[in-house]
Amino acid sequence: MKHLLLTTALAAVLAACGGSDGAAQSQAQAPAEGGQPWETRPANAPSQTPAFPGQTRAPEVSADVAFEVETVAEGLNKPWAIAFLPDGRMLVTEKPGRLRIVTAQGALSEPVSGLPEVDARDQGGLLDVALDPDFATNNLVYWSYAEPRGNGTNATAVARGELVETGDAPRVENVQVIFQQQPAMDSTKHFGSRLVFDGQGHLYVTLGERSILAGRAQAQQMDSALGKIVRINHDGSIPQDNPFVGQAGVRPEIFAAGVRNVQSAALHPETGKLWEIEHGARGGDELNIIEAGENYGWPTIAYGLEYSGQPIGEGLTAKEGLEQPAYYWDPVIGPSGMAFYQGDLFPAWQGSLFVGALRDKHLVRLTLDGERVTGEDRLLVDLGERIREVEVGPDGAIYVATDSEQGKILKLVPQAN
Repeated sequence: MKHLLLTTALAAVLAACGGSDGAAQSQAQAPAEGGQPWETRPANAPSQTPAFPGQTRAPEVSADVAFEVETVAEGLNKPWAIAFLPDGRMLVTEKPGRLRIVTAQGALSEPVSGLPEVDARDQGGLLDVALDPDFATNNLVYWSYAEPRGNGTNATAVARGELVETGDAPRVENVQVIFQQQPAMDSTKHFGSRLVFDGQGHLYVTLGERSILAGRAQAQQMDSALGKIVRINHDGSIPQDNPFVGQAGVRPEIFAAGVRNVQSAALHPETGKLWEIEHGARGGDELNIIEAGENYGWPTIAYGLEYSGQPIGEGLTAKEGLEQPAYYWDPVIGPSGMAFYQGDLFPAWQGSLFVGALRDKHLVRLTLDGERVTGEDRLLVDLGERIREVEVGPDGAIYVATDSEQGKILKLVPQAN
């Protein structure tokens, strides 16, 4: 969404960021567009004004879909990400540093050997996983992780390796670290990070700004990869059509700037644009539609407040030259994991955007009209567990991973008649 030239709004974000096994859930029909919003809790920053109608608190809109929740796998230690193999099995990362293969029947492999060391403290660990678009011929797997850099410092890194399943246990071979966020920081927070291939030979990597003040300021510094979305080639080299290639003092991998901690990202199935959702502080989780070379404002502009209750910076929510979010939440949902639904199992959900909620412990469904959010629905509200990952499986079911030391892979399927 191109930035709007708006009158600056002044203001005085707590991200952590339902249904039982086999239980059917039916979503009652909600008011049509223009009705009451799902979100009725007081905003953390009630004096802040949205930049345009519908930017927050969209009407509650249900598709009246009845579904069941099935448990696919259990006993995973803080599962963070899911990637489906061509045969329907899943690669699942566990935050402490393990990668496993999970069958459709829920059997867990031994941990995949050969991965590099991770810094699993706090918000670190083994994070996203993705298959190379040519996996069928090269068996390459990519993963992001908190990489220890010495003297207590760390940063997000991306590695790739060839998945080999011969012998007693799976392993990765010919491992290469293809990207290292610079600079490293002494922090255990805000690593990002999601991996998204764009279908044109490029890989997007979303990167946090490490939370601490020394890192936060670098979200607006173009010689730093903190608080950025970067775009690299499959081998880690820099695409020559990246927006800042050749500019002095700017890291050439940067595709967009001014983001906080992006743990949700997906490619729009029709436009091919990267959509991301990032954690706010006390309020201000925001959905951004990423354009090459644009600046999404953090921390110069932001919705919500500091965790302390004080304004973020100067309390600005808009400034010329900085992009507005397409949508934001105050209070926060704690976004992590998102997927556009294009499957056949749920025709009424076609075109919806599903988002996991860590803090609110449910699954958010957004209805869309182009790049505009027109409705919001919340599913799995009785689950009682933080949702870390959301994926659509090759069978058209919606898969979610729960964030606990006894984490599960669950899937939503149509209710049996």
